[in-house]
Amino acid sequence: MIAQLPLGAEGPQLPQLGLGCMGMSEFYGETDDAQSLTVLDRAYELGVRMFDTADMYGNGHNEELLARFLKHGRPEAFVATKFGIRKAPGKYARTIDNSPDYIRQACDASLQRLGVERIDLYYVHRAESGRNIEDTMGVLADLVAAGKIARIGLSEVSVDTLRRAHAVHPVAAVQSEYSLTTRDMEVEVLPTCRELSIAFVAYSPLGRGLLSGAIDRETLSDDDFRRHTPRFAEDALEANTARLGTLTAIADQREATAAQVALAWALAKGVFAIPGTKRLTYLEQNIAAASLTLSDDDIARLDSAYAPGTFVGERYTAEGMKGVNA
Repeated sequence: MIAQLPLGAEGPQLPQLGLGCMGMSEFYGETDDAQSLTVLDRAYELGVRMFDTADMYGNGHNEELLARFLKHGRPEAFVATKFGIRKAPGKYARTIDNSPDYIRQACDASLQRLGVERIDLYYVHRAESGRNIEDTMGVLADLVAAGKIARIGLSEVSVDTLRRAHAVHPVAAVQSEYSLTTRDMEVEVLPTCRELSIAFVAYSPLGRGLLSGAIDRETLSDDDFRRHTPRFAEDALEANTARLGTLTAIADQREATAAQVALAWALAKGVFAIPGTKRLTYLEQNIAAASLTLSDDDIARLDSAYAPGTFVGERYTAEGMKGVNA
């Protein structure tokens, strides 16, 4: 049974464990729509309700894939999508666009691709530098009033941006990378979310697979974007994998996998988590982690062993860091 949390001050109660759908369309090597649809169906069957996508994942393909899943009668599915990153098909280079016209166009396009009348949670995927967040929130508030979106979210924003945005219209959720490999959110963003009753959604809670201990560069396909990220560079990956001793020791004690313990740690922090996978085996392992209860001692050991700065290398290239902490 997956525990539930409220999505913001007035939002619905949702299972704490969701599903990140990005890899079903690109970034992590070869994709298979039939396999992905099987994973989506099984996730819903096992109690997952939050399905996370974005317009830029596969340049619309990911939203269209979710639409195929939703057509089979998924009344409790909660769909979160995003706008704000523009890129050419098959390219990693991107621009950040929060212009009013683009927001409205992007929202209409996502509604059409998803085949829904209203988006449950619409995120600013990245905030555009030099553009007032108040203006962006004003456009989004109009979309709420028009019934096109139900709730507004922000991704990878600074505390200042978050507070300014929330003053214009309630922010239901903040989504940022958060795991044992990436804990900078604990300093300001997480406390601010708790202060303002804003849900926090952790993406990449398994450190893009790093925390499984099973990743090496030989297993990464040529079109896997991790090959080009500093944290997965050859020397960095070797150093990072060597740091997983405490995690694997606790996993052995708990008769669980390292990935399950890492995910249980994130859930124990009282946040939503949306690990991504396109494989049924990993999905079922992740859902089993929701039933894994770590002791206070386990959590303290993990907190100490993986203090911020423990892992080597930035999480993105400079291109990928565009708009982060904006």
